[in-house]
Amino acid sequence: RGDGAAGPLASPCRLVASSPSLSMPLSQSFTLGSLRCHLLEGGWQRLDGGAMFGVVPKPLWSRKAAPDGRNRILLAMRCLLIEHPEGLVLVDTALGDKEEPKFLDIYGVENRGDPGPTTLEDALRETGHRSEDVRWVINTHLHFDHAGGNTLRADGADRSSAPSAPIRLAFPNATYVVQRNELEFARHTNERTRASYLPPNFEPVAAAGRWRLIDGDVEILPGIRSCLTPGHVPWHQSIVIESGGETAVYLADVIPTSAHLPLVYIMGYDLEPLRTLESKRALYRDAVAGGWWFIFEHDPDLAMARVIPEGKGIGLAEPRVAPRR
Repeated sequence: RGDGAAGPLASPCRLVASSPSLSMPLSQSFTLGSLRCHLLEGGWQRLDGGAMFGVVPKPLWSRKAAPDGRNRILLAMRCLLIEHPEGLVLVDTALGDKEEPKFLDIYGVENRGDPGPTTLEDALRETGHRSEDVRWVINTHLHFDHAGGNTLRADGADRSSAPSAPIRLAFPNATYVVQRNELEFARHTNERTRASYLPPNFEPVAAAGRWRLIDGDVEILPGIRSCLTPGHVPWHQSIVIESGGETAVYLADVIPTSAHLPLVYIMGYDLEPLRTLESKRALYRDAVAGGWWFIFEHDPDLAMARVIPEGKGIGLAEPRVAPRR
């Protein structure tokens, strides 16, 4: 349920801590109206379960997300590719390849590509496209697991040399889109926010003159619009896609997994949790009224599902599970 109750959801949403198979498919496709879309698995990470569920006690959240021996839960880094008349649109870019081994160990990152450089590029190839084909990159916000793949190390650099390796744009022919105030927020960090906003993920985009900065809820392209969903960070945006009477919303961190559907299941990482609460409430109202699809960026098992009313809250129907072998 999405009504704030702590009981288990009716839909399949238990998050398992087993490692993903490196031989698994990395993409799955669906059609929304006239738009052909692809869910791209950009890799996996493991974050502290307590931090992921905030004030919810472990005996409750661990029923939905089984922790590993370091109390971390498995999370996807799922991106969305849209075949749009104005060019390929990629929403979020996962983590990239610029971080050191210590960073990768702390966050349990698995995203090395084959041939790579990361699983995101491999997933993109599965759809028949290349990084050079992407014309638009939309960042929901600029945290490292959402915008880290905006840029990559220069060809041939080893991960151990990441701090000094030259950096290139991962999508050399793309215009990058983000909220204007989110970029400013990322540039003016404090002790709480500094670890999540890493300048190599966004400053090379600025240096190349590739940012398109937007303000608030706007139509980015026909049928693709931003929807401010503040709380995780003040200028967090979800991305709404509309075509042929169908609507899907790429939620990002306002509802990172299906286990976070209850209103009170809010991440400890959120800077303004009461704003997250209201962002979720507003999304649920619109999603139920319109029969929207929810696309989950971090759920390792459930990629997307249709929102339906259920009791006093919401439920999920027509689940599209994450690809696994």
